[in-house]
Amino acid sequence: MGLFRNVAVVGAGMTRFHNRIHAGKTGRDLFVEAVLEAVDSVDKGFELREAEAIFIGNYSSDCFEGQGHTAAMMADWLGLTPRASTRVEDACASSGVAINMATLAIASGAYDLVIVGGFEKMTEKGTEEATEILAMASDALYEVPVGFTFPGLYAAIATAHFKRYGSSWEELAAISIKNHRNGALNEKAHFQSDIMETARRLGERHNMTFKDELEFLRSPLNPFVAYPLRLFDCCPISDGASALVIASSDIAKKYTDTPIYIKGFGQASDTFSLHNREELTELRATRIAASQAYKMAGVSPEDIDLADVHDCFTIAEVLAVEDLGFFPKGQGGKAALEGRTSLDGEMPINPDGGLKAKGHPVGATGAAMAYEMFKQLRGEAGRRQVDDAEIGLTQNVGASGATVVVQVYGR
Repeated sequence: MGLFRNVAVVGAGMTRFHNRIHAGKTGRDLFVEAVLEAVDSVDKGFELREAEAIFIGNYSSDCFEGQGHTAAMMADWLGLTPRASTRVEDACASSGVAINMATLAIASGAYDLVIVGGFEKMTEKGTEEATEILAMASDALYEVPVGFTFPGLYAAIATAHFKRYGSSWEELAAISIKNHRNGALNEKAHFQSDIMETARRLGERHNMTFKDELEFLRSPLNPFVAYPLRLFDCCPISDGASALVIASSDIAKKYTDTPIYIKGFGQASDTFSLHNREELTELRATRIAASQAYKMAGVSPEDIDLADVHDCFTIAEVLAVEDLGFFPKGQGGKAALEGRTSLDGEMPINPDGGLKAKGHPVGATGAAMAYEMFKQLRGEAGRRQVDDAEIGLTQNVGASGATVVVQVYGR
């Protein structure tokens, strides 16, 4: 599949992702904040009223905030009525799918320039209630009634991967250590300290000391959530929003001399419940979506310089780097352990800290990955900049892989 015309990102913005600093704000406040930053980021100037349509990824403002019909509400709060405004819901992949929909809308010729992004205000609810709302993205007939929430579902995936490939929790710990180290370099990240700094801080409260990260991660201060996953194998509950200004290639240079092109994209689905899958150690939808995106972009995994992947749990990063073709099956965790996915490694993964350290306001995550590609490929990522980055990839997952979106970006 090809595009009728090319599409580029000409501006990008996002709030910091966090669980406390946005107290008192609503989801609409966060999205407007992200959009205004995206507008200000356009090099040659851009008036918001030039936007012809809005696409918004949001999982469940209905349950988190008691607010439905959010697409029209955002158009109103942005001062963009009567333009078309559309909400996209695909669980944690909502804004990743929204980017695909917005790209198709421009490529078709329906629009020349649109706003696309996502938001989620999750901390209006406590952890237990938020976990129940998130579990609504799993199977309410077969998974939820037997006690599964997402930590449990990904723990089942991890256990299967350990058994089949001999992978280990130490490999998962290496991913957590790497992503917290990267998050410490990102001013937008939820967690801005590395694991050792966190260990020292928590150790002082409990009169404990640790000689290295692994000793801390094996300690009671990092309890099991669902075996073999411990607390630091799980992403946090965060509030936040992200937004892009995207335009047809016909007019992109009017707004910037450095547009970032959406060179390829794909989307696939899989069985809704884990028990219906033939294989638990992969996300089939990632392989299919990636194949579509690579073909459209005319690239292969070897051409990708960096990637942001959906590490809602550390095992999810293992599956992603394997299913995207970066490393052979069974080698994804070992690649992290050997430093091959670090900022200066052969395939930097999650330079912004990933969901694990950057945070995961679910509706905002896909567009936040695109924000990182916009920064990295323009050489504007500061202390986390990947050297010589020219082609980047994002992989955004809905729930336990029933929806996956992959995008390839380049200059």
